[in-house]
Amino acid sequence: MFAFGQRRARRRASLTPMIDVVFLLLVFFMLASRFGSEAGLTLAVANPGQGAAWSGPPRLVEIAEGGALWLNGVPLAPEALAGALAALMQRPGDAVVLRARDGAEVQDLVSVAEALHAAGLTRLMLVQAP
Repeated sequence: MFAFGQRRARRRASLTPMIDVVFLLLVFFMLASRFGSEAGLTLAVANPGQGAAWSGPPRLVEIAEGGALWLNGVPLAPEALAGALAALMQRPGDAVVLRARDGAEVQDLVSVAEALHAAGLTRLMLVQAP
């Protein structure tokens, strides 16, 4: 037989690096995930070439930088928007046109849409500024 020297005790594998990796993955997934419910706005998409007849007075709400509002070209305070629109509505389901001016942020537009939706005005149309 061959003699290779003294037999050494087997070394146990260290679990510390594996535990470190597990904790790093845990932290990553906790930071990357979203907790809570998602909220969204329902928008109807019009098919190109199919136009609908407009009825009633114009109801154009323009949103500018910082959330400033205009209703049919007249400056308006955000808290007075729902009341001013109610005077222009013939039916509760009448459409309101929203248009963002230069410098307006998406959050300003979403805030106005949510306020109108909370006031019962659910038929909102979004148009692109010229």
